[in-house]
Amino acid sequence: MTTGQLHLAAVPPGADPAGPGAGDPAGVGTGALWTGAGAGSRVAFASFERLAGAAERGLFDFLLLDEEPPLPEHRGRPHELDPVGGPEPVAVLAALAGVTTRLGLAATVDAAAAEPYDLARRLATLDHVSEGRAGWRVAAGAGHRFGGPPDPYGRAAELVLAARRLWDSWSPGGAPRPFVHRGRHFDIAGEFGLPRSPQGHPVVIRSGESERARELAAASADVLLVRHAPPGPARARYTDVKRRLAAYGRGPGDLKVMSRITVVLGDTAGAAQERAAGIRRQLIGPRHALYAVERIWGTDLSGYDPDGPLPRSEPRARDRRTRALAARWRALAEEKGLSLRETVIEASGRQSFVGTPGTVAADLHRYAAEGAADGFLLVPQLPAGGLEEFVDRVVPLLQERSAFRTEYRGRTLRSHLGVPGGTTDETDERNR
Repeated sequence: MTTGQLHLAAVPPGADPAGPGAGDPAGVGTGALWTGAGAGSRVAFASFERLAGAAERGLFDFLLLDEEPPLPEHRGRPHELDPVGGPEPVAVLAALAGVTTRLGLAATVDAAAAEPYDLARRLATLDHVSEGRAGWRVAAGAGHRFGGPPDPYGRAAELVLAARRLWDSWSPGGAPRPFVHRGRHFDIAGEFGLPRSPQGHPVVIRSGESERARELAAASADVLLVRHAPPGPARARYTDVKRRLAAYGRGPGDLKVMSRITVVLGDTAGAAQERAAGIRRQLIGPRHALYAVERIWGTDLSGYDPDGPLPRSEPRARDRRTRALAARWRALAEEKGLSLRETVIEASGRQSFVGTPGTVAADLHRYAAEGAADGFLLVPQLPAGGLEEFVDRVVPLLQERSAFRTEYRGRTLRSHLGVPGGTTDETDERNR
């Protein structure tokens, strides 16, 4: 990793744009995040303004906001332990453009529910009002909530292509040109109503681990968000993603791979570990623990004591993966003498980096320098102060290591990321 090339981004607490972590297969939810002291509101603009302010003070590349999460169901009805609903991300980011000056502003938009012209216009508008700081995370696969298409990933890939044709239809000199796109999912033609933005067009962000996700990212994305993994597997994944770029006439620096992480800090290693365990206990209360085990066992445990043992019965699930997971949990509980809730806490939601600020900064630097990622998407575990603490205690140490910028050099999201696609002036500024 060259000097200052580490990339950092953030999402609101509880967001999971890279998918559930390998250490959290139960998917216990995030409802407890917003119930503690100082948590604030998960829908009020002040909460987003505070998060954006901290991210910009920390010189982060971008803040990513997700769409409304899918309605969680449990035993055939809405699961009341998880928060449901949220403000529309592009609208919130447009408001944040007025209270920030350099921070990238990225929105998740589900491709299953979007049409090319409307989507391209909304994102181009955000790009203009933010003066070139917009990004779009392409979400695919959630369309079943809307009775979506049978091929959501194919539709998403074509949507990206169509949106780019719309954005690129204006000449660099500012003249509109007719566009035509005829494909399997979309057939549109005409003129686009907005000229190019200062960065050419919004940054495209994808997420996922599958073969198809990697190939789509190599073909058309500027950023790929991935689950955090140990250094060895992460290096293999990173190398695989980067090697795919050549087939599309792209270089290794044209796509940034960012690992989704959680961080817990303490003044000593022991204090950090104790704090991490406390956060897991806070996030996984008795009802959340029962919910997690019910999902795996396929059994109604409403009358179970969460401080008692795991169910003695075998899971009802027929698939091998779920039964293997249940066996691992049972073995863990027997080995350590854990209750049902303690087992869920021990098995789920392990934080990515736990330690003193110095240790965490060194580990992040090493992880990126050894070719496991280009940067990190930070997911604060608690709403009150999680991002601010990282900015105040870890970012300065990364800067001392010459691993992270000490100032924004450019004004657009593309300039922060160092990815091509901007105007000639922007490319010159990025390479200054």
